[in-house]
Amino acid sequence: MQNVMRFGAAAAALLAATSVSAGPASAAAHGRPGFHRGAGGVVFAQTDATTGNQVVVYHRGDDGRLTRLAAYDTGGLGGVLDGSMVDHLASQGSLTFDRENSLLYAVNAGSNTVSVFAVHGDRLRLRQIIPSGGTFPVSVAAHEDTVYVLNALNGGSVQGYTVEDGRLHPRHGWNRPLGLDPNATPQFTNTPGQVGFADWGHKLVVTTKANGNDVDVFALDDDGAPAPAPVVTNLPNAVPFAFVTDPAGRTLYLTEAGPNAVASFTVNHDGTLTPRQTAATGQQATCWITAVGDLLYASNAGSATVSIYRAGAGGALAPIGTAATDPGTVDSAASRDGRFLYVQTGGQGIVDEYAINPDGTLSPIGSETVPDAVGGEGVVAV
Repeated sequence: MQNVMRFGAAAAALLAATSVSAGPASAAAHGRPGFHRGAGGVVFAQTDATTGNQVVVYHRGDDGRLTRLAAYDTGGLGGVLDGSMVDHLASQGSLTFDRENSLLYAVNAGSNTVSVFAVHGDRLRLRQIIPSGGTFPVSVAAHEDTVYVLNALNGGSVQGYTVEDGRLHPRHGWNRPLGLDPNATPQFTNTPGQVGFADWGHKLVVTTKANGNDVDVFALDDDGAPAPAPVVTNLPNAVPFAFVTDPAGRTLYLTEAGPNAVASFTVNHDGTLTPRQTAATGQQATCWITAVGDLLYASNAGSATVSIYRAGAGGALAPIGTAATDPGTVDSAASRDGRFLYVQTGGQGIVDEYAINPDGTLSPIGSETVPDAVGGEGVVAV
């Protein structure tokens, strides 16, 4: 928690100043043995353990509660950015489900690789471990048969891939350096935060956090290849961290860790961003964000809370309230039916479980401690 509070303090200061075979699966330490596909769904959580990264699989019951099933080795190592404690990767999208291809992508930040799992209900099969095209991968984005990986260190970069026969194929010429200051410290506030698609998959968006305070937007051609350079929108002192978009990808909802706020922008055809509304959370270290229909859930790592907003026309943001979590609120994911939210908390490696009420508020229904996941990030609900 001390380092998370430093994140909030650092942001405040900025504001004031200017192919591999299938991997093994270990039996769950508790819960039902074996595997099943029953009612409910599945939640995946990544440990980011530096001794060996794993994806832990949970069955989601009809009541939203989780039961641990198994843990799968990714075949790579987790990583820890300097200065971090509850948020070792300081990113959103480190574990990504590609629904189009039924694949799960997990970054191995300490190995500079990405693991590709085939998803069969609540079973995973490790199909591939592939280089990330840079150093310290932290985020993955998928759209149709195009995938991009964001690398955080040595100035940052993005690497593009296509999906063929359930595997990633790196595309030569689809690597773009971000040109960030590689020596800026602390690392966890001065490395890029997320890569994602916008504008129906025609644009690739990258946030740089305090290293430039920029949102980079690369135009993509019809094949998915990026433009030579991005269109850059500078947001002084904002520390742009993570984002989601509306279904069309034309409105972007961004967390700003500098002022601790959620801000909305229109993504223009030329790649520029037009600001619409900014809503202060009143919390500390507002960094991650999840959309559930028109509801937005922003994680406040320094306050152990989630801030809730309803998105409206023109990027309007209507505050609904906050919900308490375990210490170190980081990534989150919602069930596909929009009934439940799962919030990863890095302080003790706990996933908190909530029912989403009709008015958008959250009711706690339980929690699960993920083995070896203190400081870990990456959670997916399917």
